[in-house]
Amino acid sequence: MKVAVLSDIHGNINALKSVLNEFLKDESYEKILFLGDYSMAGPVPEVTASYCEELSKSDRFEFIQGNTDKMIVDYANKNFDLSKIPFPVMANALKSDVERLSKENIEFLTGLPVQKEIELNGLKILMVHGSPRRQNEDMMAGTPIEKIEEMIEGVDADLILCGHTHVPCGFQTNTNQTVVNVGSVGRPFTPNALPCYVIIDIADDKSFTVEHRFVKYDVEGTVKDLLTRGYDGVEKLAQILVNPDRRHV
Repeated sequence: MKVAVLSDIHGNINALKSVLNEFLKDESYEKILFLGDYSMAGPVPEVTASYCEELSKSDRFEFIQGNTDKMIVDYANKNFDLSKIPFPVMANALKSDVERLSKENIEFLTGLPVQKEIELNGLKILMVHGSPRRQNEDMMAGTPIEKIEEMIEGVDADLILCGHTHVPCGFQTNTNQTVVNVGSVGRPFTPNALPCYVIIDIADDKSFTVEHRFVKYDVEGTVKDLLTRGYDGVEKLAQILVNPDRRHV
């Protein structure tokens, strides 16, 4: 059984479609999992949210909410103060994105669960955005394994899937659990700046393999689209799509 896992689209519909074109028509991929952050700080937040909502109508897809999805929902409902964001460009992006998102887009993001447990071929999988504890907690390369084990304490899943950091990595714990950060489709923070996703192949005996894959896409066109947004600092977000030398601006 094959499963594809994506995270952190961030309004980059070009990157998302390039990734989906790799496997969407292949029926051997029985499940496609999305780990959150669909709209914020990209060229077309509303298009991406609508596209994801349409996909979610099929049982083949599973979606959860990311931390920036929660920020969008809270700001749209006047429950979030922009001054809480320590990065001014991201604050500008949030304000601009909420102005473009429709009521239906907000309702879609609102209704997503924070995490989700599924079982495939007997393998217990936990889908989270940041960590099982918090949507915005980093599980990334360089994190001591003791810290990772602390983050997943009490979780009985065999495989924990996360995103949030935009950097792919993985861990094998002393509790015989596997933690995989799937990277980012829409705002990758890897040297090649290419969209990243994960393929999982699950055997009937619950054994599985995990592979990170990278995909080329129209980054130049995406940068041009993002620059049309016009809010202060958007050029810095555009530059990160080409040269991801920093995580936040």
